[in-house]
Amino acid sequence: MSSAEPTQSANPLQFTASEEDSGTRLDKLLAQRVDGLSRARIQALIRSGNITDSEGNAVDSAAYRVKAGDTFQVVLPPPVPAEPRPEKLPLNVVYEDSDLIVIDKPAHMVVHPAPGHAEGTLVNALIAHCGDSLSGIGGVRRPGIVHRLDKGTSGLLVVAKNDAAHQGLAEQFAAHGADGRMHRAYRALVWGKPLRPRDTISARLGRSQSNRTKIAVTRGETGRHAVTHYELLRTFETAAGPVSLLRLELETGRTHQIRVHLAHAGMPVLGDSIYGSGFKAKAGRLGEGARDALESLGRQALHAAELGFDHPLTGKSLRFESPLPADIADLARALEAD
Repeated sequence: MSSAEPTQSANPLQFTASEEDSGTRLDKLLAQRVDGLSRARIQALIRSGNITDSEGNAVDSAAYRVKAGDTFQVVLPPPVPAEPRPEKLPLNVVYEDSDLIVIDKPAHMVVHPAPGHAEGTLVNALIAHCGDSLSGIGGVRRPGIVHRLDKGTSGLLVVAKNDAAHQGLAEQFAAHGADGRMHRAYRALVWGKPLRPRDTISARLGRSQSNRTKIAVTRGETGRHAVTHYELLRTFETAAGPVSLLRLELETGRTHQIRVHLAHAGMPVLGDSIYGSGFKAKAGRLGEGARDALESLGRQALHAAELGFDHPLTGKSLRFESPLPADIADLARALEAD
């Protein structure tokens, strides 16, 4: 098709390159042929895996030079309202004052609205809880959000209520604790047992070339510098082999960093359907109780357990801890009994 109106549809927009299109960059060509989509928007759709080839594989580069006969599908995410709506959702508030709020986020809650998750997010709940005081620096779609946790990751998260707090917290998170002000640590149940009780995983991360929705360890100097430190807290000897409880600290804050680094080290997080899918057979060898607990978990066994920072306005040092949530604690007990 030579042009199409970019509206939500169950069927993707399809485009086949002609002889005269041959040699043109894919992003440029699609921006010319699909009405209403800018080149920047096309590039964003490629990064999110929403443009595929005739085999259904995600296109990995906006700079791809098309050949005559190449066919592409463009999947447009459903439209998202310009501003999130307030929703009275339950919030586990750990700390709150006039400048910020610390939340213990439950698993399965998305932090901010995105295509496919326009409602039921932490931002929707915060707007209802905090009213108009939330900082706008993070943008209309993510007011007050300084850092985020994956949908399937539970634990502590701080949100700014005004611009001054947002700026002060953002500076601390940008330093990732290098200046001693900010501290974050996680707990994770992982397959296997590390060779050393304490170690560091240093591997650059970038978008996967085979699946643009995933993050992967990159070679050479490509990707972004990423460092994760871990400490072994406990090992469970199960019918499927050892499972370990790790404490993890981030020296950098890349997307999916802990999950990708641990999978790269041969210790994927239990329940991680994206980066630990190769361990499904091992999960099947667990005893019945542990297997049932893992299936009931329905997410990666990763929890943001420690959060510390200096109050951005008063300078007071604030430190918070969150115990393992019930679903991960239940899995740990089942592994112990396996």
